[in-house]
Amino acid sequence: MDVTDELRREFAPTGVLRAALNHGNRVLVSRDEDGTARGITIDLAHALASELGLPLEFVHFDKAGDVTSAATSGVYDVCFLAVDPARAETIFFTAPYVKIEGSYLVSASCNTRDAATLVAEGHKIAAVQGSAYTLDLSRKPGAENLVLFPDFPSAAAAFDSGSVPAMAGIGAVMEKEAELRPGSRVLNPPFMTICQAMGMPRGRPAAAEFLASFVQSMLASGRVGQILERHGVSADCAAI
Repeated sequence: MDVTDELRREFAPTGVLRAALNHGNRVLVSRDEDGTARGITIDLAHALASELGLPLEFVHFDKAGDVTSAATSGVYDVCFLAVDPARAETIFFTAPYVKIEGSYLVSASCNTRDAATLVAEGHKIAAVQGSAYTLDLSRKPGAENLVLFPDFPSAAAAFDSGSVPAMAGIGAVMEKEAELRPGSRVLNPPFMTICQAMGMPRGRPAAAEFLASFVQSMLASGRVGQILERHGVSADCAAI
């Protein structure tokens, strides 16, 4: 599809491509000490803006649920989220560009041997409200044992206080959290594979078609794998 002025206007009604960043996903985006955003989604947003010939700016959100809630508010043009049926009601999703795992972290006092047993035994599990893994777990057996928190720090605080023996989250993040808590461990196997995609508010058909083609091209050319490797994630996680 050719990049026309009409396509640019549909993508970016303000004349600037506004990309929503979910700072709740530390695998995909992080901040330098000076506050500059870095990461996989940053590189993808720059690549898209370059392809379209548009200036780029970022709209910052603390967690994925906030990005989803803002989909109909007109404050951003593209986003980076895990694909979920509830989110798809207001957001068009491309095919996934990366697959990451959702895993449980358990405390030193929890003797559960694996993820399935944790659920079967009815342990309370801390989770962040509106996250992709929480949406998924809320539709599965054991949903009644989820204890929801507004953000990751409050979920981690409850875990550290001992009020919940387990916490759900992105596998790579849970591994890092385990290193900070002697005796805690990440359970296997992961409870889900999280398919991360690019998205945009619904109602922009030509832009959606271009975005879907852009992601497929980035995957086919190996550029997604290169971006992943640049930020410390194996290229094998690219969704090809």
